[in-house]
Formats: sequence, C-alpha cells, structure tokens
Amino acid sequence: MAIQLFGSVPEEMRDAAISCQELGAQSVDINMGCPVKKVVRIGGGSAMMTELEKTAALVRGMVTAIKIPVTAKMRLGWDDENLTAPDLARVLEGAGVAAIFVHGRTRAQGFSGGVNLAGIRAVVEAVRDIPVIGNGDVTTPAAAKHMLAETGCAGVSIGRGAFYDPWIFRRTAHLLDTDELLPEPAFVERVRVLRRHFERYVEFYGEEHGARLFRKVAPWYARRFGPAKPFKRRIITITSRADFEAALAEYIAWRAQFCDDAGELLPRFALNPMVASFMREEGDVAAERDAIPVPKGPVDVW
Repeated sequence: MAIQLFGSVPEEMRDAAISCQELGAQSVDINMGCPVKKVVRIGGGSAMMTELEKTAALVRGMVTAIKIPVTAKMRLGWDDENLTAPDLARVLEGAGVAAIFVHGRTRAQGFSGGVNLAGIRAVVEAVRDIPVIGNGDVTTPAAAKHMLAETGCAGVSIGRGAFYDPWIFRRTAHLLDTDELLPEPAFVERVRVLRRHFERYVEFYGEEHGARLFRKVAPWYARRFGPAKPFKRRIITITSRADFEAALAEYIAWRAQFCDDAGELLPRFALNPMVASFMREEGDVAAERDAIPVPKGPVDVW
C-alpha cells in the first residue's frame, strides 16, 4: 500500500511520512503534480516544481526519516516556458527518491491539450538509476505500449482510463507479454463486475450511502455499454440495492432492441475502439466526444 502526500512544510511532511510508515504503508508518494488551486496556493502539488532546492530539502528529510521508499509524482513543469521536470528529477534522485512518476502535461494545461511524450522521455534521460513511470491519457493497452516505446520509461501509470475499463491492467499486461490484444469484455462480464463493484460500495459505506456514492461510478461503465441514455438517467437516482437492480433490469430489457441473440450489440450499434489522445488523428471529433470528462476552464479556478 502506498500513501500519497500533498504538503510543502518539511516538518509536517516528515512527520506525516513517519505516521504512514507506522500505519503499515509500504511506500510514500509525494504528489508534486496536483494542479488544483487549493493545493498549489499553500505550496503543495505543482508549486513544488518551482522551488527545486526547497523541494529537495523537504524530500531529503522524509527519505532519512523513514525506511520505506519515497517516490514522487510530477508534471512536466508549471507551464511551457518552465519545463522543470528533468532538473527536478535529477535533484530528487540525489535526494534519495526511489522512483518518479511523470504526467506528460504542465500545470497550466490541467488535463487539456496533448500529452507530451518527448517531455516524458526528457525526464527518463535526466536520471541515472531510478525508474521513471509515464502517465497521462493511458486509456488503452495500445496507448501503454506506445508510451513505453516512445519514451523509454520503465512503466506506465493508469488512472482515469481504469474507470470505464477495469480490465485494462490485465489486457495491457497480456499485450506487452504476448503482443496479442485481447478483446474488450462482453456485456455480461461488464454487468458482473458492475454488480460486484456496487456490492463493495454497499459493504463499505452502507446501503443508502453506498448507493448514492455509486451514482458517480456506474456511468463510467455505461460509456462502453452502447446505447445507454435511460440507464444513465435512472442510475443517478438510486438509493438502495433494490433501486440498483431495478435500474439494471430495466436497462437490460431496453438494450435488447440493439442486440443480437447473444446479447451483443448489432454491427450498426457497435462501439468504436477507444483511442488515446496522443494516438488520435488530428481533428478526430468522435474520439474527443468519447474522452473522459475532466475539469473545464482555467486551472486557477478549479
């Protein structure tokens, strides 16, 4: 288990790292990539990329205080004129971090614009011994393979892509091991995992609260269901197991009109394959429409 920290006060971060170790964490990750205003304005997140020596001192204090590995996540820099990630990576390696995760965008970009694979490669080339893990819009197994090949990074970190495709890790590992791309799961498998995911929420949060929280989760699954507007409207009203099962049963019955006898979508309703942002053709409007929603507007108002 890894625990992620966002702060910028050396003594507080050191003490927090010690507490994480005492709680049984296997590693501590410092998030120097978070672009959100409430984190940045107190000197945390992406703001840590602008003060290399102060950040190095903070990290060095954490590394010497605990026995478990300390890692760091960063972006390429504050903006395009301040791509500090390679310099920061060198400083952090000297401070003793065990690995670096780098998102291929700047803080100013937020989640807009393209992921800069050359920027990730520059970070890989800046360090001597520690692994660099690439991150940013790895939404398909093919995207993971492409990022590895183009950047030389030691691995990839998958975040939002797993929301609508919890199978992405297994499919990616299989592609990298065998060069064979497994098909996306059938609808029946998606429903099985959706049900299990819902039950885990209920087990942890209780039935009513778990059902309410799951309103945010279920639509991610629906993005690969095919036609699903009635389900998306209904599922965000659930407050119980009974509501969940009723919404699912109603949707399965409604969806049948778009399917063959095996329950799979007819060719004219079949979904296009997912394509990562850094692998799209320019002007691919359909791909943009299927992209994972992220905060809009200037980062400073998030």
